[in-house]
Amino acid sequence: MSQFKVFAQSGHWPTLLAAFLYFDFTFAVWVLNGAMAPFIVETYGLNPGQTGFMISVPIIAGALMRFPLGVLSQYIGRKNAAMVEMSLIVIALLYGYYFVNSHGEVLAMGVLLGIAGGSFGVALSLGSGWFPPKYKGLAMGIAGAGNSGTVLAVLFAPPLAMKFGWTAVYGLAALTMLAPMIVMWLCAKEPPDIDPHQPLREHVSCLFERDGWAFSLMYVVTFGGFIGLSSFLPNYFYDQFKVTKVEAGQLTMLATLMGSAVRIVGGYVSDRVGGINTLTAVLAVVCVSLVLCGASGSSVTATTLLFMLCFAALGAGNGALFQLVPLRWPVTTAVAGSMIGEIGALGGGFIPNLMGQSKQHTGSYFWGFVAFAALAAAMMVMLRRVQIRWTRTWAEKGGRARPAAAAAPTAPEADLIDYGGPASPRGSA
Repeated sequence: MSQFKVFAQSGHWPTLLAAFLYFDFTFAVWVLNGAMAPFIVETYGLNPGQTGFMISVPIIAGALMRFPLGVLSQYIGRKNAAMVEMSLIVIALLYGYYFVNSHGEVLAMGVLLGIAGGSFGVALSLGSGWFPPKYKGLAMGIAGAGNSGTVLAVLFAPPLAMKFGWTAVYGLAALTMLAPMIVMWLCAKEPPDIDPHQPLREHVSCLFERDGWAFSLMYVVTFGGFIGLSSFLPNYFYDQFKVTKVEAGQLTMLATLMGSAVRIVGGYVSDRVGGINTLTAVLAVVCVSLVLCGASGSSVTATTLLFMLCFAALGAGNGALFQLVPLRWPVTTAVAGSMIGEIGALGGGFIPNLMGQSKQHTGSYFWGFVAFAALAAAMMVMLRRVQIRWTRTWAEKGGRARPAAAAAPTAPEADLIDYGGPASPRGSA
């Protein structure tokens, strides 16, 4: 408790709370179509391929929103950007409540709900912006634990849909968005960690650096796995094990709750042992657990337990990766986080489609799990190569923060150092 008190006093905890609630409620909206999938499939008679695509639409739309919102936040402030986004989310939810009466309109609503997926980089940068480098991992872990909004969606939406009808859930969700908007307006303070005079090129420099793409590809596994699987699991449990719609949501909740809770632990552990070390262990666990999840399709108990393990690893991986981001991009964290989050979320949109196509063409979800496990293995190999350069330029061994909070290398320096090999004389100058 004394350590946590020191942590809280080192920054501005009301802003961190506001960032957590903002991310929590927007995340719940973002995955709402996944939670409603069994109802939507039943209403419109969708096949597995159509179901996977329908679930993926908000994920993909949200991914495309992340980077523009992150850039906007650099200029109008993260608090203002969050308020604008939440206002647009309310409009999107009201569209879902009043105007959705066909499969095509469900897809259109999914595009609008993607607005909610843009909150990631803004929320994490806002929540951690007041905290010093040695506490960035924990602060980002707490703000990022807002992905527990998945738990809210899969736990409360199905029972409400059974009682009031599934379209009514969108109207009720619009009302709940008032809570984070009020807290954000009253409690949040814009952190002083951004230079408003930086040119656009400096803000988006991560787009032109290999580190940005390396982070993004790993985030396809950790966050893409979290959002993609959490959106798909209600329909997976409903279809694979013939449980009720409410039970499918409850089983999904057990897995997603693990991922959300362990994200904080992932950030905390990474501050101490390093994000690189933590990510290595995470990717190994994800790879093995995904294959076992696919192989245990005859037992709902074994599958649920394995998904809980897999989601715990994914959550820890999200926390670990974003312990590293502010070390690499200390003054453009919001944009870098949004860019990384955008690619990661696009990967999440790939997963429901992959699972749906696997089921439709092979009669089983197994090969979808195997394909995603293979991607996790490839990212682990890549991490072990790039970490050699990272620990020479901007991070301590294992991925910890440098004691003097040394600046990250500039884009040209980052590009001149070869992956996996010794730094060139020019790159190390």
